[in-house]
Amino acid sequence: MLTAIVLILAFTPLGYIRTGGLEITLIVIPVAVGAVILGPVGGMILGAVFGITSFIQCFGMSPFGAMLLSISPVKTFITCVVTRTLMGFLTGLIYKGMKKVSKNKSLNTVVANLCCPFMNTLFFMTCIVVFFYNTEYIQGIVSALGAANPLLFVLAFVGVNGLVEALLCFVVGSAITRALMAALKNV
Repeated sequence: MLTAIVLILAFTPLGYIRTGGLEITLIVIPVAVGAVILGPVGGMILGAVFGITSFIQCFGMSPFGAMLLSISPVKTFITCVVTRTLMGFLTGLIYKGMKKVSKNKSLNTVVANLCCPFMNTLFFMTCIVVFFYNTEYIQGIVSALGAANPLLFVLAFVGVNGLVEALLCFVVGSAITRALMAALKNV
């Protein structure tokens, strides 16, 4: 069911809030929920589905992704798929680790739901900087943003985006996760 939700969000306007050149993704929410409910492997699978749909978006649905794809298909694949797969897996591990140190399910859920969008942004932007920062395309964005170095570029490019994703995943993801946990406990 969560895979279907990821697919629906990925291929309809529901999954991305597009503002200018930025895309705030809501797809991290079902990945975070799945990582907590299903564990690291479930999170990894959902993250991979998210990553694959993100890579598919590079074939004309996302102008930013299409440009990255034209620069390097392999690096774009890593940026889209590997990062999201790792994000889902690590979110599940974080929740699992939190359960060992805290019996507070609400706290554990909130931490995992905050870590998921943070890792999504961190891993994605790390790949952008490592793989694409010195390209003419990204340097054009760097100049337009007036960023003097890679860190300022990342902050200027995704500062608000990352905060909105984290806030949405924190509120919506945590609520859905807790509701599913309660419902599954009663099944």
